[in-house]
Amino acid sequence: MMAVLSFFLPGGALFLASLVLVHVPAVREHLPEIVAVYPLAIYVIAAVFGWRFNRSVLVFGTVAIALSHWCLVHFGVPRPEGELAWHIAFGSAALLLPLNLLALSLFKERGIFTARGALRLGMILVQPLLVGVLAGRDPGRYVDLIENDPLPFLKVLEVPQVPAAATLVSLVVAGCLYLRSRGARESGLFWTLCAVFAGFSAASRQDSMVFFLATACLILLVSIVEVSHALAFRDELTGLPSRRALREDLLKLGSDYCLAMLDIDHFKKFNDRHGHDVGDQVLRMVAFRLAQVEGGGKAFRYGGEEFTVIFPGRAADDALEHLEELRRKVAASSFAIRSPLRPRKRPANPSRKKAAPKKVSVTISIGAAWPRAGSASPDEVLKAADKALYRAKKKGRNQVST
Repeated sequence: MMAVLSFFLPGGALFLASLVLVHVPAVREHLPEIVAVYPLAIYVIAAVFGWRFNRSVLVFGTVAIALSHWCLVHFGVPRPEGELAWHIAFGSAALLLPLNLLALSLFKERGIFTARGALRLGMILVQPLLVGVLAGRDPGRYVDLIENDPLPFLKVLEVPQVPAAATLVSLVVAGCLYLRSRGARESGLFWTLCAVFAGFSAASRQDSMVFFLATACLILLVSIVEVSHALAFRDELTGLPSRRALREDLLKLGSDYCLAMLDIDHFKKFNDRHGHDVGDQVLRMVAFRLAQVEGGGKAFRYGGEEFTVIFPGRAADDALEHLEELRRKVAASSFAIRSPLRPRKRPANPSRKKAAPKKVSVTISIGAAWPRAGSASPDEVLKAADKALYRAKKKGRNQVST
């Protein structure tokens, strides 16, 4: 359920809201006044935010959307078939904008004011010139190529089939990217493309088209804000909420809760012996188990090999039972270490004898505390849990102590 909500919120909600708003009589009546301000405000805010936080995807995506907007408005609403300028601008924008947005999302973040950033910006800005050169040689043939209808099942769409196919392919790729990473950036790309397609589908109503394009930029902006928030409040290695998120959650606790500090046993020796890459794998494995803790617990990465679990509104006995179950699950998990000599690619003639991967056990020590006197602050309880963790390690590790 949460995965579905994370996909639809907030990008899907913004897109659906835009679909509804353009059909509300009160909004539709004032849509010309709205689109006189709304797109410019969104473009400026998105560009400033992208520049401030060095998000080239947002800056260049805004440039691509605003450039398409300008071209479409400059050449006006659809005119008689004899005038090719509109068909050239509309078909080219409908084809290139989805592909540009997809390409920007596939590229790794390389900054704005860099050589690669300048190259990407130049590739976007040069496209109208290339369209002008190609279409100028034989406008009629160019329009025929763009508006060709080779696929009968796409004839129901108002957008020409070639640009529509490009958008549908981009949507499929964006959906696959989201299924792989479950990230806000990928879901934002999907709904941005939906808004772009809705805009081109409403090309006969210029105000609606501009409204949808501006909404596409808004969705892109919100998705990048979500990514920036995740970078600040979520640990990149383990995927768990970070220490900063822990500080905020501690402020929300009531008077009845339990806090636990966890530490991976002998992690430094493990790291020194097997390397930091393997150590990172161990951290991810333990984090995966912690994320599945039951009893309403919420896990955080505190730092290094230390983690914290909060049980809000839980009695001590109940929380300790779930912590003990968590400790048993981690201890029962076998961790296989791949040989450092193993080739990255499968050899052409592999030998019959294969060395079995070395398996090691990973255990954790846990210290738990709660506001016994009823007046202890969360920081004091956290310190008490840390002292309990020290006692668990002193007693021999792989146990829960209070």
